[in-house]
Amino acid sequence: MKRKCALVTGCAGFIGSSLSERLLREGYAVIGIDAFLHNYDRWVKEQNLRNLLEHPQFRFFERDLRTLSFSELISRVDVVFHQAALPGVRTSWGTQFQEYVDHNILVTQALLEAAKDSNLNKIVCASSSSVYGGMNGPTEETQAPHPISPYGVTKLAAEQLCQLYASQFGVPVVSLRYFTVFGPRQRPDMAFHKFIKSVLTGQPIEIYGDGEQSRDFTFIEDAVTANLLAANSPLTGEVYNIGGISRLNLNEVLSMIESHTGKQANRCLLPAQPGDPKHTFADIRKAQTHLGYDPQFDIEHGIRLQIEQVKSLYNI
Repeated sequence: MKRKCALVTGCAGFIGSSLSERLLREGYAVIGIDAFLHNYDRWVKEQNLRNLLEHPQFRFFERDLRTLSFSELISRVDVVFHQAALPGVRTSWGTQFQEYVDHNILVTQALLEAAKDSNLNKIVCASSSSVYGGMNGPTEETQAPHPISPYGVTKLAAEQLCQLYASQFGVPVVSLRYFTVFGPRQRPDMAFHKFIKSVLTGQPIEIYGDGEQSRDFTFIEDAVTANLLAANSPLTGEVYNIGGISRLNLNEVLSMIESHTGKQANRCLLPAQPGDPKHTFADIRKAQTHLGYDPQFDIEHGIRLQIEQVKSLYNI
């Protein structure tokens, strides 16, 4: 039987590398592409790739997706997992916004355009809870998006392009709205990674606001599973919330990290930042019903695993 082949964009990133490894375990051949964007150090991404590069069914290409011709690659694969993007709410303001437009909107449009006349089974695109803006309670996909950062605007535009190409050209694409994914390999600019590293090394921890802002946290393995479920679903043109089973505020997260490291956090409170929602809260019933999504990992288990990975990464 012919082996299924997947294309993973952003394969050296947090979710992309974890997804690529899972696909290989599931029997896929994987083509991975990454541009090593400047959002964090290249050596960290190279660490993410280390195991993948040793696998005989993994092929890696370092390419800038802004200038890549997708058509030839798409002709060789069954499914595309489009994880590549320029992330970050706070850095999306000002002159850097053009980069967000290029990487998050124009690259997605180029991929969808190339997929119009292909035989792809599915494209799964990574979106973000940032499309909603702030949330006061469980938020379902029918709620009108109201992004409060330029980053959120670009992710919403990419989503809408996916729905447009699905309805007008039959492109088999779905979008997953991730809610604060955490776990081993989380980006160094994200809260858990920064908190854990700072607690372990005794450095001050910058908290924007009072620390009472809450997030719906999604463990990396649950996010990866959601991608596989979406790839195997016959539904297209849909968006799904991908949340977890743990929702805490940042002060509670820090206390948990202190408990598991045996070290005290050195908190440094700073003014709240534009574009940061006070709360996020995923209603995942649609993903449960359509995809069979059933998140399994709680935050305490995930934090323990992430602490061990951060210790290993920095030799702490």
